[in-house]
Amino acid sequence: MEGVVMDMSEVSRRGLVLLGCGKMGGAMLAGWLRSGLAPGAVRVMDPHPSDWLRGLDGVKLNADLPRAPAVVVIAVKPQAIETALPSLLPLAGGDTLFLSVVAGTRIALYEERLGEQIALVRAMPNTPAAVGRGITALIGNARAGEPQMRLAETLMSAVGQTVRLENEEQMDAVTAVSGSGPAYAFHLIETLAAAGQAEGLPHALALRLARATVAGAGALAEASHEDPAQLRVNVTSPGGTTAAALEVLMDEECGFPALVRRAVAAAARRSRELGA
Repeated sequence: MEGVVMDMSEVSRRGLVLLGCGKMGGAMLAGWLRSGLAPGAVRVMDPHPSDWLRGLDGVKLNADLPRAPAVVVIAVKPQAIETALPSLLPLAGGDTLFLSVVAGTRIALYEERLGEQIALVRAMPNTPAAVGRGITALIGNARAGEPQMRLAETLMSAVGQTVRLENEEQMDAVTAVSGSGPAYAFHLIETLAAAGQAEGLPHALALRLARATVAGAGALAEASHEDPAQLRVNVTSPGGTTAAALEVLMDEECGFPALVRRAVAAAARRSRELGA
């Protein structure tokens, strides 16, 4: 596999199969098309295609599979994976790259169902991929060499950043931090707005302030060369309002540190249970 050239020109020539086109699959497809992948190079297999998908000019929908596509992207719901995999068996004997974004589905399952000879990259994106601001963790099996990893990174970079993992066991922690993490941020917005409302702000104003504040702080944290701890210090005047709030939030027993550790541990534990 290491000697096989795998790049976007090869994808354009041989084609890409997208199995499942829900929210994540649709976000990836939109990103690929924006990046210049020809619609005619894409075949989408989805039993319930959206109106948006039906309206895409040139994309082949529920057509016969090509004999040897460059890539098969598996984006079905986890509960549908066992039903979906048998249809891919005819593609498992060549040099097709299989890229899975199915949550909680381990590499071993694909190798059991499709054969250990497949080149597979498992990916864990998150929902900000829908606006091109996701981050995806990647880990390949033994047959996925550097060309396959680079291609997987190229495909997933259409919806945000990518990182490589050292081993598959790290995927449970990734799931708990970045996979589930957007829900934590949404809940922070929700609770911050509710707290503002409790202090006398109208609901709509409190929600607007909370949304913009969390989004802006995230953008600043990502753009800054300083780490988040220093950014926190930068906006905390001794004896000021921020310091008063942080005294509550940073309490080691009942503040953010303990609460977030428990939350992430619970998510990672559940990820391990689902993947067992």
